Formats: sequence, C-alpha cells, structure tokens
Amino acid sequence: MGNLKVTMTDVEGVTQTFDDVEEGISLMELAKQHGVAGIMGDCGGGCACATCHVYVDPSWWEKVGDPDEIEFAMLDMVADVMKDNSRLGCQIKMSRELDGLEVTVAPASSY
Repeated sequence: MGNLKVTMTDVEGVTQTFDDVEEGISLMELAKQHGVAGIMGDCGGGCACATCHVYVDPSWWEKVGDPDEIEFAMLDMVADVMKDNSRLGCQIKMSRELDGLEVTVAPASSY
C-alpha cells in the first residue's frame, strides 16, 4: 500500500484526509473511490470534461504545475468558476513530491 497523503475539501465543505494513497493514482480516481462530493469524472480521466475540477492550495501550485493546453481548454469551458489555481483532478497523478497535497473541489459549473 502507498503512504502518500492528500487532503480534499468537497463541494459541501467536508474535508477528508486520505493517508494511504498509492503513487500514480490521479486525484479524480482517488476522489471517486472515496465518494468525494462534486467529483464526477464523467470522461473517465481522458481530459475531455471538467467534472473533476479542483482548486489546488496555492502553497502546492509550484509542485503541481500549470495545466497543459488541452487541460486549459477544458478548464476554459468552466470559466465562470475557473481560478488561477484551477486544475483537473484526472491530470494530477500522485507522486512523492505531492505527498501532503491539499485541494478543494470546485463548485459545479455550467459545462
């Protein structure tokens, strides 16, 4: 089993900490496994929707990094709730560098 830690705050304001996270799993997969409210992952992780939109805690932004052009285009579809720290959970894969990551699930948009 893994031993990476992730803290997620869902759309209802409930914060959950997962402390046995496997390396390589995406935030979208992790959230779906644990029923985190607001994460749908409708496209299955193909970066073809924005139903796993999260806000990365600003202190983690440098390690997580900017979205690529395809991800940015998907995020642009939810411009009404997009922020400077918006990312798609399916595009953030857990690694040792992200141990302790904190994210908040973005509110539903008009996608």
